[in-house]
Amino acid sequence: MDGRKAVLSITLWLIFVQLSATFRNLKLAAANNDKLAERRKLAADNSGFISIDCGVDQDYFDGETGIFYKSDKDFISTGENDYISPEYDDKDPYFGRLVQSIRFFPKGRKNCYTLRPEQGKNQNYLIRAFFKYGNYDAKNQIPKFDVYLGVNFWMTVPLLNASAWVAQEIIYFSLTDDINLCLVNTFSGTPFISALELRHLNHSIYRIESRSLTVMGRFDLGNSTNRTVRYKDDVYDRLWSTLTPDDCISLNTTSNIDVESRDNILKTPVEVLRTAAQPPSPLRSFNHTFPPAYGDNEYYACFHFAEILHISQGKPRREFTINFNGANYGPITLQYLKPLIFCSGPRKSRINGYVQFSINSTVRSDLPPILNALEIFYVMPPPVSPTDSADVDAIMAIKQTYKINKDDNWQGDPCLPSDITWTGLNCSYDGNFPRIISLNLSASKLTGKISSSFSNFKAIQSLDLSGNELTGTIPEFLAQLTNLTILNLSGNKLTGSVPQSIVQKSNNGLLQLSLDGNPHLCRTDSCEKKKQNFLLPVVASVATVVALLFLSSIFVFWRMKRQKATSQSKKEGSVISKNWSFSYSEIVSITNNFETIIGEGGFGKVYFGTLKDNTQVAVKLLSQYSRQGYKEFQAEAQLLMIVHHRNLVSLIGYCDDRHNKALIYEYMVNGNLREHLSETSGNTLNWDERLHIAADAAQGLEYLHNGCKPPIIHRDLKTSNILLNEKLQAKIADFGLSRAFTNDSGSHITTRPAGTFGYMDPEAQASGSFNKKSDVYSFGIILLELITGQSALKRDVNGEIIRIQQWVAPIIENGDIGRIVDPRLQGDFEINSAWKAVEIALSCVLNTAIRRPSMSDVLIEIKECLAIVTPYVGSQRMDRGRIRSINSLEMRSLEIDSEIAPSPR
Repeated sequence: MDGRKAVLSITLWLIFVQLSATFRNLKLAAANNDKLAERRKLAADNSGFISIDCGVDQDYFDGETGIFYKSDKDFISTGENDYISPEYDDKDPYFGRLVQSIRFFPKGRKNCYTLRPEQGKNQNYLIRAFFKYGNYDAKNQIPKFDVYLGVNFWMTVPLLNASAWVAQEIIYFSLTDDINLCLVNTFSGTPFISALELRHLNHSIYRIESRSLTVMGRFDLGNSTNRTVRYKDDVYDRLWSTLTPDDCISLNTTSNIDVESRDNILKTPVEVLRTAAQPPSPLRSFNHTFPPAYGDNEYYACFHFAEILHISQGKPRREFTINFNGANYGPITLQYLKPLIFCSGPRKSRINGYVQFSINSTVRSDLPPILNALEIFYVMPPPVSPTDSADVDAIMAIKQTYKINKDDNWQGDPCLPSDITWTGLNCSYDGNFPRIISLNLSASKLTGKISSSFSNFKAIQSLDLSGNELTGTIPEFLAQLTNLTILNLSGNKLTGSVPQSIVQKSNNGLLQLSLDGNPHLCRTDSCEKKKQNFLLPVVASVATVVALLFLSSIFVFWRMKRQKATSQSKKEGSVISKNWSFSYSEIVSITNNFETIIGEGGFGKVYFGTLKDNTQVAVKLLSQYSRQGYKEFQAEAQLLMIVHHRNLVSLIGYCDDRHNKALIYEYMVNGNLREHLSETSGNTLNWDERLHIAADAAQGLEYLHNGCKPPIIHRDLKTSNILLNEKLQAKIADFGLSRAFTNDSGSHITTRPAGTFGYMDPEAQASGSFNKKSDVYSFGIILLELITGQSALKRDVNGEIIRIQQWVAPIIENGDIGRIVDPRLQGDFEINSAWKAVEIALSCVLNTAIRRPSMSDVLIEIKECLAIVTPYVGSQRMDRGRIRSINSLEMRSLEIDSEIAPSPR
């Protein structure tokens, strides 16, 4: 009996143990599932992030930061991995693991990481690079080297000792889809890197003329915990270090701050806004100076405010102004627990490179000023133009085709920096973009045929492909390289005959040709005769077969031909359309014998008309005296047949009746935009209507640039070419003629003069080359006209004719938006959207085309303007005494075309 009890006890105990283990496993599995779910959520939140831990072998998830880090093996193909010495290992929870491993580069002058953010070019990115030497090589010699972003110098890495680590940040505006971060050996030690991070930033923040901003400091004031704030508290993963000046006191709150407010344009984290620094009473000023870092250059600052002390209505009150490097801004008042962000314009240092700011109470203020957070930036010089994109595409295709590896030197931009060009090539730097003019790939183990990518080197003068194992025939396109004067193809396995065009160019002394060492290459015309003798019987046989096939099928073709014989044969150059075709007599009837003229342009007069179904139309009749002839008419008709968009004027039909030709458009009852903006207009467009018109025009132009293949350049965009229907929906007119001016290559770049003075891009006017950015310039002028109600050209106080942006720029610098917005609005506009609209317009009219945004970017910005203004239509009136709200769009000193326009004749 006792034995049975013992067995039963043991059995029960085993069951209990098994159940306990099962319960623990289920609990552990649930916990793991929770962690997995959290990681999946964080992975989704990291969608705009590229996070690279350099030198590690495996990807990993960092539980402290909530960031997934990848190995760098997919971002660079050169360099070697190592770890810092154990005595320099840092236990910092945020950064210790990140700086343990490194990748160093003992070979090559330039080694580049290639980052491919999904958002692509013309975007702002926060890029952060970590460096910690940690005596990884046991040499105790701290290296010194340079870092480039694309073709632009960023920094010389500032390492002080072996134990310190640095995280250098830049707000980088990328002109390319791929971002190359290149470590350049300056012969002062081996370059290395610990980690590399990229974060996509919203379009509307930290944007100055497409220039980049190096971060000098980002400070969370009043935070006594000494804890760096970053992701997950900051959605952009900025690093906020703590700072409380000695002469200030710390303030803090646990209250909830409305960080989702539209005034929090920089998305400042709530943890940063909950603390602040304040000078002790009775002091009424907050001053700070940063030592020289980049000399007497331009600096930029963003001040982050939130009132965290509950102040009752009336007194006491807090009101203050900001002085940054000698420029005054404000006054500023705060609302309780509401963030307010102010970013200064770029300002030069006034005293030997020192950066200074002060925040000062006004005479009306009862309380000292406060500051919650601060960012200081160095404004980088304007970006350098990279190598011509066609040359870059060609050399990259050649690199991939032949798997070229030139001592790890073929990385980054081929021509820049100019002292570190790719091995084997030389560049010209005379034009707007560097061009490849010489390429030496001799003895490079090239195999296969001569790639067609060589045909894209339009500026190349010398091409050396000798000493390889190239096969196949010599391509004809080499003779089409008009600048090519030296061609060395000796020592290969080329076959066939040399193209006569190349032989002739060589015989005329225009090409130095080397073909020795190709035993199967025929250099005379005898091989062509042999080829013809061989082909003659073959061709005869084939011709017989083709003739028989033709005879056997002639009956089918005869019937088809008979059916077509009943229709009128096509006249040379006539336009075939799926739309309505009208006779000239019908045009006369539609327009009631050309009774009402509603417009006139380079194409001819425009008449009002009515179709039989009472549809109102505009009939554009080709003038017999027009400088634009049949070619232009045919181009516009054929183009408009296939181009359709709700913001482009629609073609209803055409007339192609011997010497009389016309186009029939939909009628736009509200005329053109110029009429509505003129001082004689009886109706004034309100602010909301102006922004919607801008958005409509931007959508139409964006479609021409990116929705049409090939892209269509308008070339003459102006307010008189933007028409309005009964609902004030804007549509672009007269865009079809641009196709008639395209060059022979089919490129979207056009070279024939066009455009209207005042709207025409000065850079395109000087060069004669129009492109998408030329249209962007014209759109910027139109947007300024919508904002100001002024014409594209106006007279200054001295009576001189100036461009509209030359009038706007100095007023913007003084922060007086009230003098810019059309006075007929009587202050009835939303001020933040006005600042943003001005910023968009001025970015479009920058002197250098490459620095202007694309129409896709402009459209996004204008939609953000509409998002700001929509809830406040008609309700926001401006205080003419002073501006009560300040945001990051204010005081941005934008580069304006300083050329004084001559008086039109």
